[in-house]
Formats: sequence, structure tokens, C-alpha cells
Amino acid sequence: MTDVIWLRPERAATGRPAVHDRAEITAAAIGLADRSGIDAVSMRNVAAELGTGAASLYRYVTGRDDLLDLMVDSTAAECRLEPPTGDQVADLVAVAEGLHEVMMRHRWLPDLVVTRPALGPGVVGVLDHVLEVLADHPGDGAAKLEVFGLLNALVAAFARNELASPDHAQRAVAYLAHVAASGERPRVTALFDGPPAAEGSPRDRRVAALAAMLSGLLR
Repeated sequence: MTDVIWLRPERAATGRPAVHDRAEITAAAIGLADRSGIDAVSMRNVAAELGTGAASLYRYVTGRDDLLDLMVDSTAAECRLEPPTGDQVADLVAVAEGLHEVMMRHRWLPDLVVTRPALGPGVVGVLDHVLEVLADHPGDGAAKLEVFGLLNALVAAFARNELASPDHAQRAVAYLAHVAASGERPRVTALFDGPPAAEGSPRDRRVAALAAMLSGLLR
């Protein structure tokens, strides 16, 4: 069987009596990542947050990978989930916006959602809500799981772009404008010759894009 932390006992059966639990360890790791970035999360640093030695953490987790899985799953439990209204697209967009709030609160999270998605109690809670939203959809279980996975990936992509350095975006736009001005790529030039981009807040544009993509997925 795959070694999944949520299928293992809360702590090792042998050794000294429990001093901490997974929730405390996870909270310490998340607090550290929020302040200092994900690279700061190590067994040693998390143990220091808790005022203990790194060796003591191995009674609860097997290593940094476990910490990262616990962190991703714990943040999913922060997602605001509203009762379904019957409008599947609007309800999924609401889930997406809840996930987006969480990812913007934990700036290290979008990269982990993309590179090492976890599936523990917190994530399963969000999945269960999505399945409730899609209860009347004719798609099979695999299709509904795909919607859930793509929803997470889309939100992470939006969050990553919003959290990126403004300088990076400005450099990309500057080069694209140069290519457009050269006329060597007519389709790129047409992007700049066309009507101005629709106005609206970043949230409005994000919600509209999510609604359009989810509508296509659900068809």
C-alpha cells in the first residue's frame, strides 16, 4: 500500500509520551512558510518553532514530504464553501474563489497545489462539496474528479500569475509589443491593433474566465 500519512497512526507507537500532535506541527509549518517562504520549512526549523528537537518530530511525520502534504491539506480546510444553489457553474466559481482566497493568503501554496497535490481530510472536504454541486450532472465519477482537479489547477494558475513580480509581467508585455511593432508576426500585431481589453477588476476578469472554462468542461 502507498505510504499515505493519513493512513498511519497519529504518532509512533513507541517512544516518549506525545507532546505535540499533527495539527500543531502543521500549524507551525504553515506559520513558518507564511513568514519565510516554503524553502524555510524543514524538520529542524519546524521543530525550533515548537521549541523541541528535530528528532522528536519523527514520532509524528517521516520527513519534509509529510509536512508539505499536511500543509496543503490543512489549508484546504480554510476554503469557504457555500451551500449549492443549483447553478453548477456559479457554484463551482464560488468554490474557486474560496480556494483563491486561501492561495492568496498562503503565497507558497499555488506552487505546491500544482507540483504536489495532496489528498487528505481537508481536500476531501472540498472534493465532497464539488461532488454535491455536480450531483445532478450526467458525467461519471472520473469526469467529476477531472473537473475537481482542473478547478484546482486553474485557480493555482491565476494565483501564481497574480503573485508574480510585476517586473516579470512588464518585461513580457514589452517584448510582445516589440514583436507586434515589427510586423513579423501579423497575428501578434493584430492583438495590439484590435479593440482595447475589456475593463474590470482582476477579480471580475478571473470570475468571467473561470465561468467560461467551467461551462465548457461541464458540457
